[in-house]
Amino acid sequence: MFAMLSSRPTVSPSSAELLDRASERCKAHGALLTPIRRDVLGLLYETENGLKAYDLLAKVKELRSNATPPTVYRALDFLIEQGLVHKIERINQFVACRHDSHRFPGLFMVCRRCGKVSELHDHALMAALTQSILRAGHELDCHELEISSICPDCRQAGQGTHGV
Repeated sequence: MFAMLSSRPTVSPSSAELLDRASERCKAHGALLTPIRRDVLGLLYETENGLKAYDLLAKVKELRSNATPPTVYRALDFLIEQGLVHKIERINQFVACRHDSHRFPGLFMVCRRCGKVSELHDHALMAALTQSILRAGHELDCHELEISSICPDCRQAGQGTHGV
């Protein structure tokens, strides 16, 4: 996962590319991906299902012994504002966004058995859902929609329920 090298994490090549793109995206919006923000985002890129804030804090402390909860929460707030991280409320977990932009809210499937988080990218579905919500006189008040589901691994292991 991470190797310590001059107190900076070494990330996988795919994560390094995503971090570089994230940095450019921040610059394009007049923002800066500071070293702490980059570390937080890098840790999330390296963790497929995301992390809870205090688990993330523990990993950041391995890189920066003086890290505090407010430091990590400020970094997370910034990353969420920039569209680089999503907060999955159902399980109080943060996941890195691996897509350049969202015209619609992110749609996340959360396995109710193992907690695996998968982001579904179906623009037609989200456009139809958004239009239906607007026709009903409502407006979405979030950037993420969460659906309880059973992931393929749990279904294959027979942990799912049929017909739900």
